[in-house]
Amino acid sequence: MDGDWSPELLQRPRQVIIAAGFPKQVTHTVVWLSEMNLDIDLIEVGLWKVKGQLVAGFTKVYPTPEVEEFTLAPARIEAKAAAQKLEERSRARNAVHVLVDAGLLPDGARLRLVPRHGAPESIREDIRAWVGEDGRRASATWSNNTTEPLTWEADGKPYTPTGLANHIFTSVTGRKADGIQGTTWWDVDAKPVPDPVDPVEWAVLAGSHLADLAKQLSGTRKDWSSLHALLEAIPSGRWTTYGDVATVINSHAVPVGTHLATCGKCPNAWRVLTTSGAVSSGFQWPDPARAETPADVLGTEGIRFEAGAASRETRLPLDDLRRLLRN
Repeated sequence: MDGDWSPELLQRPRQVIIAAGFPKQVTHTVVWLSEMNLDIDLIEVGLWKVKGQLVAGFTKVYPTPEVEEFTLAPARIEAKAAAQKLEERSRARNAVHVLVDAGLLPDGARLRLVPRHGAPESIREDIRAWVGEDGRRASATWSNNTTEPLTWEADGKPYTPTGLANHIFTSVTGRKADGIQGTTWWDVDAKPVPDPVDPVEWAVLAGSHLADLAKQLSGTRKDWSSLHALLEAIPSGRWTTYGDVATVINSHAVPVGTHLATCGKCPNAWRVLTTSGAVSSGFQWPDPARAETPADVLGTEGIRFEAGAASRETRLPLDDLRRLLRN
């Protein structure tokens, strides 16, 4: 398990005892231990055979809702607080893994500090004033490292999103942070645009925080085999967009554009354009000596360009792209 583990998490064991039934010696002992602030559940299990299949049913027999609400409130509140912290740590860690797996943010992408979860408005104002004293405190750069993906410009050290949020909270307030979800504190900065990302597609991400982006991309992976298959199937004289390609292969326009610009083996990469039908400013040929532009090549395939944009009638509809991939 990575990261630092607080005493609250390590010192709050929880026991769940599962059995077909519980004699009085067990229930009496569990009640007494619960009153000593140990967190214990008793779960009764029943087994049946239904049409040859084994079926299990589980019933919570202790604590009952009445006991849980009145008798065990202090211990349960402490346990729930510790469990919430663990859940927040897990959520933050999962968000980072989702973003790294999807390849959404290129290395060096800038993030902007916007304090949110876990800090009341009065403390947020204090943080903004503190950041105003040194502009470097408001910025971090991203690296595709699941352990510590943020490098804070104020000290040049690597952090997790929550670790850096906690550090900033403590620096401003002088007290320990409690329950901050740090992935909500860091927004994608619209400027500068990372190479070789298309500025139009990057602008779509601007202002979104890491937690939101991870939620949108959950289940996405950097498997480009379907992308290569789709690109190979795009016929001469037709074009598509980074966004449409991303939709079909369950990705996002930014990592698709980054991959096309750096892969060197993507077939028909010149047939993928921006949403407006223009050639991406980040496009580059695998062979640097190649002089013609993608617009030149598309022109030889019969696609007209007006004011730098390809003709709309030659753009492949999204459904046609899906059919190309299926076939």
